[in-house]
Amino acid sequence: MAAELRLGGAALVLALLFSISSHFSLLNASSSPQDIQIVNAERRIDLTSHIIKVFLTLKIENTGTSPVSEVLLAFPPTEVDHVALVKAAVTAGKKKKKTYHPLDVKPSEQSNAPNGAKFFSISLLKPLGKGEMATLEVLYELTHSLEPFPLEISQSESQLVYFRDSALLLSPYYIKQQTTFIRTPTTKVESFTKLESTNRVGTELKYGPYSDRAPYSFSPIIVHFENNNPFAVVEELVREVEISHWGSLQITENYKLVHAGARHKGVFSRVEYQSRPAQSGVSSFKRILARLPPRVHSVYYRDNIGNISSSRLRTDYQKSELEIEPRYPLFGGWKATFVIGYVLPLQDFLFESSDGRRYLNFTFGCPLIDTVVDKLTIKVVLPEGSKDPSVVTPFPVEQQLETKYTYLDVVGRTVVVLEKKNVVPEHNSPFQVYYNFKPIFMLAEPLMLVVAFFLFFVASTAYMHIDLSLSK
Repeated sequence: MAAELRLGGAALVLALLFSISSHFSLLNASSSPQDIQIVNAERRIDLTSHIIKVFLTLKIENTGTSPVSEVLLAFPPTEVDHVALVKAAVTAGKKKKKTYHPLDVKPSEQSNAPNGAKFFSISLLKPLGKGEMATLEVLYELTHSLEPFPLEISQSESQLVYFRDSALLLSPYYIKQQTTFIRTPTTKVESFTKLESTNRVGTELKYGPYSDRAPYSFSPIIVHFENNNPFAVVEELVREVEISHWGSLQITENYKLVHAGARHKGVFSRVEYQSRPAQSGVSSFKRILARLPPRVHSVYYRDNIGNISSSRLRTDYQKSELEIEPRYPLFGGWKATFVIGYVLPLQDFLFESSDGRRYLNFTFGCPLIDTVVDKLTIKVVLPEGSKDPSVVTPFPVEQQLETKYTYLDVVGRTVVVLEKKNVVPEHNSPFQVYYNFKPIFMLAEPLMLVVAFFLFFVASTAYMHIDLSLSK
């Protein structure tokens, strides 16, 4: 009995030692912010549009003892809700021989984040060993981050906006040296925060270089500048893509467009607007350019009133451009609702995979250039009889299935619905919808028409030959 107790105690001790050693090995394999330092950080903020583009170059070094497989990007809680996308790549080579390898980026939860900071995790292609360095190129875009001030302007005034950020890069890592460049649309800058090592030349503001900054360092700045570029925002866009195996792709796009800049105050004078275009309504816009696929035809542009004739279509073998004009110029706070429709050849977008499934290869996003879409819904209407639909997208989207009934449908058509919020032009990437379809279903509607005409002919013939009179 005593021997069994000794053996049991020895086994318990061995199990405890194994658990402790496994715990420490996992700790050594995982990386912490103290394992990485940023040797140099260069941030370039482009404010020339209402979509803010930030280009970030990070030279990182592993100062720890264990390999590092991911790098964290930190955002203030007030900014993370405006982040439309984050892209990252690691560079290899120098100058003309430099190559870029895309990296996976996804949101990350960190329990010890100070002041509610939010994070994105960049997964490296291979772990970064002790003492090794790597250069990362990061692009992220912000929407609805420019604040008009004053909030209301007249027809003859320019639009001024506020931009708020930090002269120092918010990061969980120690930064040896960093510099921030801010580019404005024009040289008209009302004011900006002046710190040490601040310089302004033309349309560029420079903060830095700053050396030896601790993790989560923050130095708020405000830039008040002129920005008369169109603040075109599509509050809601519904794109319906209807597939017909008889040779066409029917596209219908419903837009709710708004000018999201400083609200217009006072009376609108069309005479002044047309006679003094350089001084009157400089922040408004009256034309919008939509880039459509090549070989487009049967294009229409209309609103609730009817067809709008003020549009021009230019096509070539690479692309098609549709320039549209709303019925009135759009000032701050003004809205316009309209529909664009067109037809595309099916053979340019529908293909067959190696396993026999058919798939649609189409472009996600909004055809209007330089616009933000608050809510985008894409509905792909599959032919009747399609089964087992699946979707491949380059970024996460919400998915659901619906059923739509059109003429001569019996069981209805499957509709794949994709939804995404805060969409920018960088989201204009191809996506695929796969489905199974038996060609016999293409004969369903013609057979229904043949049977209907045959029954009508039989009924007419019977009616002509039947005597329904009561007298003989």
